[in-house]
Amino acid sequence: MKILNEIYDWVSSIVIAFALALFINIFIFQPTEVVGSSMQPTLENHNYIIISKISHAMRSVPDYNDIVIVDSRIMRERTWKDDLTEPLLTYLAVIKKSTVQPHDIWVKRVIGKPGDELEIKDGKIYRNGALLNETYIKETMATNGAKKITVPENHVFVMGDNRNNSMDSRIIGPIPIDHVLGNMVLKVGL
Repeated sequence: MKILNEIYDWVSSIVIAFALALFINIFIFQPTEVVGSSMQPTLENHNYIIISKISHAMRSVPDYNDIVIVDSRIMRERTWKDDLTEPLLTYLAVIKKSTVQPHDIWVKRVIGKPGDELEIKDGKIYRNGALLNETYIKETMATNGAKKITVPENHVFVMGDNRNNSMDSRIIGPIPIDHVLGNMVLKVGL
């Protein structure tokens, strides 16, 4: 009987710890590995960052220049199941030391918020008529002509800091707020 109680205590402790870790990962903080060079020079390939998920849970609009992770599959509706399964899949990839990461989760910088009028011309970005001072970009952006975008309600416009090597809102369009999965709060390591 004493052995069964001991086993029960161990199993229940493990289950509670797992449930707590899962809750924290889904709703509070999530470690994320940067894959690719689209955020250079700010973030390098294989950097680790800590993401606050609180803004995602509250569906709040991130601030200008926030570094966020986004679900790039904007044509599909996100559900609560996505929020439950994605951390588990990421955790399993880390355990298996897999180099294969889902390519639909991107790390980007917020350039435009709902209602903003953005204009991209001559390698520069103008927000509501004012030139952005982007000291964080890798190099001058190559552009073909001018492009104007009005950011719709409940969306943000995101771009990588390595503008000439970044898949971002210039290609897929503005990101729905529910596809913004969190804000970077800490860069871990180098």
